[in-house]
Amino acid sequence: MSATENTGVRPVGIDALLERVRAGYQRIEPRAAYEAFEGGEALLVDIRYAALRERDGLIPGALVVERNELEWRLDPQGSHRVPEATSHDLRVVVLCNEGYASSLAAESLHRLGLHRATDLVGGFQAWRAAGLPVTPGHS
Repeated sequence: MSATENTGVRPVGIDALLERVRAGYQRIEPRAAYEAFEGGEALLVDIRYAALRERDGLIPGALVVERNELEWRLDPQGSHRVPEATSHDLRVVVLCNEGYASSLAAESLHRLGLHRATDLVGGFQAWRAAGLPVTPGHS
């Protein structure tokens, strides 16, 4: 019995999944994310793994949350939430290295009720390429 026969769900490729997920919310460009963050209107959440943060640097003031902890840390009703996770109305901008994993993460936050969650187009690499603030990582 195939996976489709077993579950009744037709398999989808990652490109189609990303397209479907991204159609569910408005993504944000680096400059707009920076302005929202600086204006106190958005929480930047860096989900890159440690080796990338050490290699490429950090965004000053961004909250670093490992991807496998994201939902637990940002759920306003969760017992393991970070202090910044104050409301389901919180505007969260998730960023990964290049803007792929962050799309899936933002969609997951939507399922938790964080309806204003989005992700950064192009991820950290686009942020840095735009000349926005980055501090050295720690080795």
